[in-house]
Amino acid sequence: MTAKNYLIAGASSGIGLELAKILISRGENVIGLSRNAGALENNSQYTFIRYDFTSVQKLPDIDVPLEGLVYCPGSITLKPFNLITEKDLDDDFRINAKGAFLFVKEYAAKLKTGENPAVLLFSSVAASTGFPYHSSIAMAKGAVEGLTHSLAAELAPTIRVNCIAPSLTDTPLSSQILRGDSKRQANIDKHPLKKIGDVHDIAEMAALLLTGSKWTTGQIIGINGGMGAIIK
Repeated sequence: MTAKNYLIAGASSGIGLELAKILISRGENVIGLSRNAGALENNSQYTFIRYDFTSVQKLPDIDVPLEGLVYCPGSITLKPFNLITEKDLDDDFRINAKGAFLFVKEYAAKLKTGENPAVLLFSSVAASTGFPYHSSIAMAKGAVEGLTHSLAAELAPTIRVNCIAPSLTDTPLSSQILRGDSKRQANIDKHPLKKIGDVHDIAEMAALLLTGSKWTTGQIIGINGGMGAIIK
C-alpha cells in the first residue's frame, strides 16, 4: 500500500507534532511547515520545510499529491476588552483565520487526487462559549469556524472540511496559563471532567477526521472536558 502525504502547518510541537507521530506510526508521510524541525527532524517519513506563519512570505511550493491539510498555528491573547489593541486583533486574525484561509487556498488543488481528501482546522471552545478576557481570540476563532462551514460547502463533494475546537490543552502555547500548581489546578477545576486537555486525545480525533469519517464534513468538534456543554 502506497503511503499517503499529509501536510501539517505547525507540526513541530503540541497537537501538530502528536498528530504527525500518529500518522507516521500508521505508515503515512508527513510534510511539516513550521519555524523549527522539532522532534521528527531525522525521521525518514517526515519532511521539514521551514516557514514562519507570522510572516508575509509566500507559502512554499509542494510538489506531491496530498491526502490531507491540517492548520495548527494559533494564539492565546487574554486581555480585558479595554486593553486589547488593534495590533492584538490584527495579529490574532492573521495567525488564526487569515493564515488558515491562505494555507487552504494554496494547497487545496493538491488534494483533489486523493482517495479521501480532507482539511482540518482548529478553533477554540471560546468561539462558542463566553469567557472573560477572550474577545480577541474568540473573534479570530469564530472566523475559523465560519471558514470551516463555507469551505465544506464549496469543496463538497470532493474534499471534506472539519474543525476541532478544544478547551485549554497542555501545549507550549498554553505554558504561561498553566505555569505553577495553583494556576494549573484552577484550570483543572473549571472543567467538568477535572482535567486539562491532552494533546494525544485531540490528535487521535484529528487523525480520525483526516483518515476516516468519510461521511463527516462541515463539523465543529468540541474536545473540551465538558466545558461549555456541562455545568458541574
